[in-house]
Amino acid sequence: MELEIIDPVDEYLQMCRDNFDFPLIRKFLSDSKLRVLIDSLNAVTGLYTHRIFCDELGLPDSVCRNNVPKDDFGGLHADPNLVYAKALVDLMYSGEYDFGCAYDGDGDRNMILGNKFFVTPSDSLAVLTANNQKIRYFREHGFKGVARSMPTSAAVDKVVEEMKMPFFETPTGWKFFGNVMDANTLSLCGEESFGTGSDLIREKDGIWAALAWLSILAETNKDRDLSKERVLGVQDIVEAHWRKYGRNYYSRYDYENVDSDKANAMMAFLREHLADLKAEHGLAVADDFEYHDPVDKSVTAHQGIRLIYPDGTRIIFRLSGTGSVGATIRVYFDKYERDASKLGLETAVALKELISNAIAWSRIEEFTGRNAPTVIT
Repeated sequence: MELEIIDPVDEYLQMCRDNFDFPLIRKFLSDSKLRVLIDSLNAVTGLYTHRIFCDELGLPDSVCRNNVPKDDFGGLHADPNLVYAKALVDLMYSGEYDFGCAYDGDGDRNMILGNKFFVTPSDSLAVLTANNQKIRYFREHGFKGVARSMPTSAAVDKVVEEMKMPFFETPTGWKFFGNVMDANTLSLCGEESFGTGSDLIREKDGIWAALAWLSILAETNKDRDLSKERVLGVQDIVEAHWRKYGRNYYSRYDYENVDSDKANAMMAFLREHLADLKAEHGLAVADDFEYHDPVDKSVTAHQGIRLIYPDGTRIIFRLSGTGSVGATIRVYFDKYERDASKLGLETAVALKELISNAIAWSRIEEFTGRNAPTVIT
């Protein structure tokens, strides 16, 4: 028997060299002196981040935080969101850094941050789609289509409409993206739970997402004299996107460890009253999402209750099976805003009425006995 031992970091690094313009990114990072933080939360990406961001792209060792993988993640919660990656968020909101990224335990999810600015995963997918030609892989291999999970905000939908490309709205679960990728009709996909992926490796990939964002930053600033002109950063790119396509204010409420019987009773209550809710509140859609797979023709039912207003604003209720105890009720709020004067509101302010309606219509506090969610994203 012969065994071949490979270094997965070497293999992954070569793939990145082949599909991203590393010389351009490295020059941009040097010229712009972009202040970067990459937080692996003591998980697996720590094996890769120093090789890629320091050795290859020329950043100092200090940009890599928590990059030694540990069995217990060093006591950290390896989940890249505003709650569990709070240390990184606080550093980014100190104003001392310009680009930040965090990853989860197995490196497939990511959170992107700018200087005092959080990019929602939904906006990240929309911006990557709109700027796909600034990413070398898509320039050379083409951009076939995009998909999002149903609870993910409809921000990318506006981009798809303009670019007239294939689009898929799937249930939560990466396998649904995989089917359309295998059919060679999908290049980019994402979900609101901080997952972004491409057909390059047919999976979520947090490091890929960070490099894709750095590619966009580098291409956006390529023809600017950065010795005299201000660097256009993450916030500039996102706000320019909002001005062109409008903004989807988005948030998710998680009610964790709810008694399963009570959680199911609430969902049953909503299903029984869908017609009433649609009639009483002038909704365009009130249904229980059902997905018809365009590839294998399978049907996946009961994937979340959708309450959709005529302007596309949405409330989504979904039970999650990812909790360790009881059930988790996830409530998603997605409000589209086109008025340029209202693109800079605080998310909580923009969604206040929508959140109030969702709580009242579902009677979630009555069913769960909770007067607030466990986690707000």
